[in-house]
Amino acid sequence: MDEPRLLGRPTSGLTTTLAASWGDLLEGEEIAYVGTEPAREARVEQLPDDLDPRVTSALLGTGVTSLYRHQAEAWEAAQRGENVIVTTGTASGKSLAFNLPVLDAIARDPKTRALYLYPTKALSQDQARALTELRLKGLRAAIYDGDTPSERRWQIRKWSNVILTNPDMLHVGVLPHHERWGDVLSNLRYVIVDEAHVYRGIFGSHVANVLRRLRRLAGIYDAEPQFLLASATIANPGELAETLTGVTATVIDRDTSPRAERDVVIWNPPLLDTDLGLRASPLGDASRLLAQLTSRGLRTICFAKSRKGAELIHRFAAERVDIATAARLAPYRAGYTPEQRREIERRLVEGELLGVTATDALELGIDIGLLDCAISVGFPGTIASLRQQWGRAGRRGHGLAIMVASDDALDQFFAREPEALLSRHVEAAILDHANSRILDPHVLAAAYEAPLDEKDVTTLGSEALRRAAELPELERTSAGFVWKGRDYPAARISLRSGDGEAFTVVDAATGSLLGLVERERAYSTVHEGAVYLHLGEQYLVETLDLEAGVAVVVPTRVDWYTQVKKETETTIEAAERVESRLGVALHFGRVSVSEQVVAFARKAVRDGSTIDVVGMLMPEMTFETEAIWFSPTARQLEGFEEMPKLLGTLHAAEHTLIALLPLWAMCDRWDIGGLSTNIHYQTGLPTIFVYDGHAGGVGITARGFDRFEDWVEDTTRLLQRCPCAAGCPSCVQSPKCGNLNEPLDKAGARALLERMLA
Repeated sequence: MDEPRLLGRPTSGLTTTLAASWGDLLEGEEIAYVGTEPAREARVEQLPDDLDPRVTSALLGTGVTSLYRHQAEAWEAAQRGENVIVTTGTASGKSLAFNLPVLDAIARDPKTRALYLYPTKALSQDQARALTELRLKGLRAAIYDGDTPSERRWQIRKWSNVILTNPDMLHVGVLPHHERWGDVLSNLRYVIVDEAHVYRGIFGSHVANVLRRLRRLAGIYDAEPQFLLASATIANPGELAETLTGVTATVIDRDTSPRAERDVVIWNPPLLDTDLGLRASPLGDASRLLAQLTSRGLRTICFAKSRKGAELIHRFAAERVDIATAARLAPYRAGYTPEQRREIERRLVEGELLGVTATDALELGIDIGLLDCAISVGFPGTIASLRQQWGRAGRRGHGLAIMVASDDALDQFFAREPEALLSRHVEAAILDHANSRILDPHVLAAAYEAPLDEKDVTTLGSEALRRAAELPELERTSAGFVWKGRDYPAARISLRSGDGEAFTVVDAATGSLLGLVERERAYSTVHEGAVYLHLGEQYLVETLDLEAGVAVVVPTRVDWYTQVKKETETTIEAAERVESRLGVALHFGRVSVSEQVVAFARKAVRDGSTIDVVGMLMPEMTFETEAIWFSPTARQLEGFEEMPKLLGTLHAAEHTLIALLPLWAMCDRWDIGGLSTNIHYQTGLPTIFVYDGHAGGVGITARGFDRFEDWVEDTTRLLQRCPCAAGCPSCVQSPKCGNLNEPLDKAGARALLERMLA
């Protein structure tokens, strides 16, 4: 895998023309780190001799005269009939790598069909435009998604040989109605899965089952498509490809595209209150950087984590620049019409815009032209995502990439340990398609699509057939297991949720559906009186109907947020692995987690202080999941044995461990839960639990078990280097703590982890 090498902090002035434009910005107290990624020369080869001449001519007509070596390797593997995953950097030509085999097959036989899967509509539209611009005779590309008019759908099924869609549409709009898609399925030669690294966790686990259902139906129509996947750089591309599709794939991971030299900066807003750990707003600092860079004529993209963040940065930046420059700034985020988004993309590509603020929609592979600078406001959750965002910078020469740290614990860890960010290998994409909570609904969907029998083991797997025999919704017949219901079960499955019983959130004023919330999170996020955020906007929950599964909300503007207080218990069901690690017996296994929301606090946005606490009682929720747990020894807890110091020590250590677990798995802290107790009723000892926050688990804590020493070492360094006096949001405080961040003992947690490492 080709990963960038970062040089140390420059000791001399920046010399290139572009770099000179920002050199003076990198001298303030906010600079936690500045380094340089060296340039890389391209390795190219001529277009393949065995490529159909009509495709060669079409490529030459668009200015493509050669291939990067990794593109040629992907072509060669595909021509050998292999499934392929290409995992290289931003703007490295992954689309051409998977397009070549498809275009060649269609040029030779226009009846050939290919299915392209994208996680967003914008990506589908971008690729459709690129294919159309080739003007290849016989190529008929079309988008098939929820926006496609019904009168166009039958035409696409009959006429198009490249169909661009998304996993959700494939799941509910294609597979359950496969009789209408018989011609497509019987001629299906290629399935393209772009941005494959997005398919992780719950979403990826669902998509893996959708792709297995697709392979099964293609087989029924006598087709066996090849899978061509493209991904950002990740640690386990071969494993991801096989887990997603059920077939092995050749890995192409050496990036041979050119890269200009790029300055890399970690920017840490100044502390406003050392004792409380309060920092200046990263949005304010990001807007200042955006204004300064664009005022100097540098084309800049700024990534925010929310729509509201993107809008605020744009507004603040526009207020800092002259009228002419302000007219060349624009926000880009969800909520715009397709026409508005396309217009912004056009202005970016054609150079009309100097600066754009965006949510992660532009992190993915949309073609937005040549940019000089990229700003990431907060760590985006994974090294892979950060590299994708930074990869937008320096496409035409020396580039600048900046991460503006927030007060989140992970951001501050990287600000104080920049090498931990810049030299760290990318994460592994983790999913578990065989999790019964996810698998069972797809078994029902598959049985609806066609009776299940033993031969389906080759596509769906043995666990699916075993579950089929146990599901009461299925009936065993001479043809196999069949669905007994009148509806189609795919409609009950949300691919973005771990639980089919998702709650709907409805705007009382308009009656429109704002979103879905998994049942396991609904009690904490959409209880009556909660502040619910949707695309950066605030809503107040007026009512929550538990039987109907509907939360009714109204727009609001308040300077406080809500956080629930929960009573949590864990029951150890089975310890599957036990090892002596760092002086403790470290366990991994299955636990049952019982949670009950008993109150919620209203907290001030400005400093997190509690305004008041409102009592309530929600139903108890129990789920089984994967967890790790350990009991510190008496020596490790010496000096902190008495209450409340003991519980504060364990609690603070648990919080900080959870905050840094995303370093080792592609997840965020909201996917992880934890419990610390001074005496657990089963172990009889003080015990810390960290568990997967989704029923059944998706492999997050299993990754933590494997990397336990590294994980504890990083967590300890965070506690050692955080300058606050007694704990703050940058170390031991958690935004989702069920005990409202009480009690917490930062000194005790630090001592405990240091003794474990001794």
